[in-house]
Amino acid sequence: MTPLPPPLGTGEIRFWRLDAERHAAIWNTGEGSFRVGGRWNSPGTRAIYASIDPSTATLEVAVHKGFRVLDTQPHVLTSGRIVDPKGIHIVWPDDVPNPNWLYPCTPNQNQQQYGDELLRAHRFILIPSAVSKQSWNLIFDATKPATDYDDITQERFALDPRLQP
Repeated sequence: MTPLPPPLGTGEIRFWRLDAERHAAIWNTGEGSFRVGGRWNSPGTRAIYASIDPSTATLEVAVHKGFRVLDTQPHVLTSGRIVDPKGIHIVWPDDVPNPNWLYPCTPNQNQQQYGDELLRAHRFILIPSAVSKQSWNLIFDATKPATDYDDITQERFALDPRLQP
């Protein structure tokens, strides 16, 4: 469950991602982004994409695969805790060189290179989600040691059947 903010809870920062069950064991390798690139990385860069709440992680997958796939094929929800939140660099909407990069679109080379530079400069990058403007995605480099995140949990994902006609 997403941690509650202080004073109601610990305020810890957790990340969430949703993977097809067959890829769940290698969630932290950045293999997909390495092969084809992503919104914030060029092909050849091993970026791990996550969200800081499970709902956004679900929407990020649904926008590409559709809710039918999430309802009919096994998926796994992975969560982890950021050990030191001071290692998170926040990219505010006004920090992005081209505001159109924050909207749903095919990423271009300039956008991916901007993300590559952020990944080289910062351990964790918090950036607005394109699928949910009020939500955040967390991106980090898969080649760096995994000592700055822990408490990894994985559970079978179940889509609410009401999301299907």
